[in-house]
Amino acid sequence: MTTTPFPETAPENKENHVTTGATVWLTGLPSAGKTTIAYELAGRLRKEGHRVEVLDGDEIREFISAGLGFSRADRHTNVQRIGFLADLLARNGVKTLVPVIAPYADSREAVRKRHQDSGTAYLEIHVATPVEVCSERDVKGLYAKQAAGELTGLTGVDDPYEEPETPDLRIESQNQTVRESAAAVYALLSERGLA
Repeated sequence: MTTTPFPETAPENKENHVTTGATVWLTGLPSAGKTTIAYELAGRLRKEGHRVEVLDGDEIREFISAGLGFSRADRHTNVQRIGFLADLLARNGVKTLVPVIAPYADSREAVRKRHQDSGTAYLEIHVATPVEVCSERDVKGLYAKQAAGELTGLTGVDDPYEEPETPDLRIESQNQTVRESAAAVYALLSERGLA
């Protein structure tokens, strides 16, 4: 009796996976373009055989950080949970793209330190779109609600956003297309030997 290999192990069916993991943390104001850039980059990386996950801040709040509010302590807890997941995935060969506001420098620094301690590649990208441009885009209607008095604690308007002082890359998304922004992040990954 002869056996044939399972389809997933047959050489002709094997995909070319790149298994060097890394976390790409995209921080910026609401409607800065973080998530749009992350998904554009994810598509390009997947086409090249990279294992990729996007840890979208809204999805994390819904499924992993449900019940947390928007106090400084709750925001810190949320960012640390996302940082833990990102590090876990990246240590296991996944390019983990994290488009989240993460408004506080100490929270982001704690995530960077977690990655350093585990020897995992970590890149901080500041999507530095001005608040005026973000409020015009207003993807989720947050700026309009804040202006109408229906919302308080909007990051960058009536709640602080501490800009990264030394990000690995700063993107001004208002001056380039989504594809150009994603290409800039991709170029940085390539420069670091991660793409």
